[in-house]
Amino acid sequence: MSNIVIIPTYQEKENIEAIILAISSLVIPFDILIIDDNSPDDTACIVKDLQSSFKNLHLIERPGKLGLGTAYIEGFKWALENNYSYIYEMDADFSHDPNDLVRLFKACNEESADLAIGSRYISGVNVVNWPLSRVLMSYIASIYVRIVTGMRIMDTTAGFKCYRRKVLENIKIDQIKSVGYGFQIEMKFATWKLGYKIVEVPIIFTDRKLGASKMSGGIFNEALWGVLRMKLRSIFTKYPGS
Repeated sequence: MSNIVIIPTYQEKENIEAIILAISSLVIPFDILIIDDNSPDDTACIVKDLQSSFKNLHLIERPGKLGLGTAYIEGFKWALENNYSYIYEMDADFSHDPNDLVRLFKACNEESADLAIGSRYISGVNVVNWPLSRVLMSYIASIYVRIVTGMRIMDTTAGFKCYRRKVLENIKIDQIKSVGYGFQIEMKFATWKLGYKIVEVPIIFTDRKLGASKMSGGIFNEALWGVLRMKLRSIFTKYPGS
């Protein structure tokens, strides 16, 4: 069973070598695909220097900041073309514990999940080092998404996930409209509408210690209004089995 972890990066020089080393040290083998959006801090150069030592490490360089969603879509296509069985999304900044990749793998491989989500909210609120305002914004956003969409997913905005390849083969990923964090919601919604088994794995999310956060008000607004547009589009979309 082949695993590929997709990590979009922009200015992650403080974290990139450490996260690659941590993933490469796990008991289950994971390949790593870095998708760098022309980081001015030379993140991509660090990755290229490491490739001679880490044969599991791959890199796609893009000309500029093109959005989280487009980075993942490009990564998904690359992973499918290279025949990976399990395809993961993960941040570079250690907010997602690399050790939890093994738990996501087991949820898919042993519990038959089609999508395993590293969930901050399935067993309470497990977020460390975020200000209360941001915790509330994230938690309320998940409630809002559940109300609008009908999904029974506690952490609807989570960005730490594992897909079976068949899910990504059957989602029309080129038709995913969201670019920022709304992308995470739209992908879960498409997976849910197609009837795939979704499992939430409880994790502890720890805010980054190094580098700068990419969150902004514009990203939040895109997710807010994007959910409504997504729900309206779904009314006029025919899904298999519906």
